[in-house]
Amino acid sequence: MLVIDGSYGEGGGQILRTAVALSAIAGVDVKVVNIRAKRPEPGLKRQHLTGILAAAEICKATVEGAYVGSTEVVFKPGSVRGGSYVFDVGTAGSVTLVLQTLLPIVAFADSPVHLEIRGGTDVPWSPPIDYLRYVVRPHLARLGYTFEVELVRRGHYPRGGGVVRVRVERPPRGFNPVSLVEAGRALSVRGLSHCVRLPKHVAERQARAATEELKKLGVPVSVDLEWYEEGRDPHLGPGSGVVLWAQTERSTLGGDSLGERGKPAEVVGREAATKLVEDLRTGMAYDRHMGDMVVPYLALADGESLAGLAK
Repeated sequence: MLVIDGSYGEGGGQILRTAVALSAIAGVDVKVVNIRAKRPEPGLKRQHLTGILAAAEICKATVEGAYVGSTEVVFKPGSVRGGSYVFDVGTAGSVTLVLQTLLPIVAFADSPVHLEIRGGTDVPWSPPIDYLRYVVRPHLARLGYTFEVELVRRGHYPRGGGVVRVRVERPPRGFNPVSLVEAGRALSVRGLSHCVRLPKHVAERQARAATEELKKLGVPVSVDLEWYEEGRDPHLGPGSGVVLWAQTERSTLGGDSLGERGKPAEVVGREAATKLVEDLRTGMAYDRHMGDMVVPYLALADGESLAGLAK
């Protein structure tokens, strides 16, 4: 059994997610200790627990130590099976962090996989769902991994209630190597500014502020709005956010920001734009968030890969 120290490096949840995913794919038993040891509240949270139990269901694994607060987990995988699965993180636990565990695994399924995950789609300390849709997916497509993402309903902190469906119709059962170091010249920027259970002007102000900040790039900018009329809004609680993505000569880079109580909409828009501009100026092909997401896929690729990371 392979023992992995979860306190290594930043000592967060990424070590656990990667360990479980690679265990399921390689068929190797793992024991992860000191889980999230460097976080203010060490141990498993709901989203980590859901990711582990979901992975276990998909690959018929046996698991020990799977409970909220646990700092040690044993994961003994079986074979990865296709099929339809529904997982509920509960409240506003991150849907995208659960998918960080599951997406590498289901790429090796023996048949199509349909996932429905409920929880938070736009919550602090995790990639927003639009980042997955418009930044992560294009990068994984370069590796030969394509899948569909359907956003049924957004979920914000603290109520959650988001619903996301992912369909992998043709699991690739492997990834192509890629050499992607420099992004090349920026060609255009697109974005999506959303607000739910809030007035339309919130989304408009976020978009205007982001667009103004992006003018310094000297490329076409288009930020779409997503908002809902009162009485026709299906979401459980208020929330807002912006995700921007730049198309360059060779890559796609993203920047994002979430709204919160007391934070002006203009600040939300500027934050997302500033992140994107800063990462584009490094000249690297992967933005500050994409690096640790893509590395497990590159490690599994059939050949040598090269990647340029903004941070």
